Amino acid sequence: MPGHLERLIADLEAAGRPRAKWLVADMSMGWSFEVAKKFGIRVVSFWPAAMAGLAISLKVPKLIEDGLIDDKGLPQRPETFQLAPGMPPLHTSQLTWNNAGAPEGQPIIFDLVVSQNKKLTLAEMSVGNSFHEAEPGAFKLFPNILPIGPLFADREFRKPVGNFLPEDERCVKWLDAQPDGSVVYVAFGSMAIFDLRQFEELAEGLELTGRPFLWVVRPDFTAGLSKAWLHEFRQRVAGRGMVVSWCSQQQVLAHRAVACFVSHCGWNSTMEGVRNGVPFLCWPYFCDQYLNRSYITNVWKTGLALSPNADGIIAKEELRNKVEEVVGDGEIKERVRLFKDAARRCVSEGGSSFENFERLVNLLSE
Repeated sequence: MPGHLERLIADLEAAGRPRAKWLVADMSMGWSFEVAKKFGIRVVSFWPAAMAGLAISLKVPKLIEDGLIDDKGLPQRPETFQLAPGMPPLHTSQLTWNNAGAPEGQPIIFDLVVSQNKKLTLAEMSVGNSFHEAEPGAFKLFPNILPIGPLFADREFRKPVGNFLPEDERCVKWLDAQPDGSVVYVAFGSMAIFDLRQFEELAEGLELTGRPFLWVVRPDFTAGLSKAWLHEFRQRVAGRGMVVSWCSQQQVLAHRAVACFVSHCGWNSTMEGVRNGVPFLCWPYFCDQYLNRSYITNVWKTGLALSPNADGIIAKEELRNKVEEVVGDGEIKERVRLFKDAARRCVSEGGSSFENFERLVNLLSE
């Protein structure tokens, strides 16, 4: 990739295009920082996930020193640790780099994490999609990384946002017809895959709640799913449940009808839920999603975790019971409201994220 980027920059200059002054890049693309420096291009790094995840990555030497992991990133002791007060507790089996795919690939991912940490010094400014009130412990550890979130397109949803799949625009009209705070919204992001047994258990759990639900089922979500079974399920829940292949999640979570969010706890989904004051039911799939669940259930207390049974399956009764518990919990509702207000203050004029974003814009204007 570095060679391709070098050629792109050189070709742009050869074609007489204005010379690039800045590169803004994801921190996991640290190799691009080195290319930029070769061309005298200044660098801003962007971290799109939880600041706590970055803090844990940057503290790898301490984790090794403390004997929690070895020099390949593998857990040495099965225990829950907390990097600093206010940060989410995390079990050593749930570190991001050890939950990102096939086991044989984990050392490669860990090496990437360690090498990217060293390249962070090439950036003049580092910003992230978070806000101070959400992660005070992590930002205290690394005050030079500035929160500019929660990031979103615009309050009125008039500006186009990049879509992973074509959105089903019927969602919002369907939500308009539902009572306030009644709908269970279910979405697992762009990568989670369910096996057939878990898919059917989830479907039957949603049916069991007796509540209206909006469920995002990507075309590649479950292999081997019987079309006849899905058709029969849709018929049984017709009028109460809506199943779509993709939706405008920012619009859905901002809708008055949504009661709770059954989520994989990806960071974008987490920030969108927080910003819109929606309680969570946490169902993480991989990577940093376990860390995000810990924020929601242990630190912010804005949602509940769904617990698998002895077979590793989240049963339909577990889903039904937790939906009722989270929707009826007044303390969760109050904390969700407080976080919603804090998130909106941060991105409003005079807020910490607003002012950090202005600093970024001013720097890029130099």
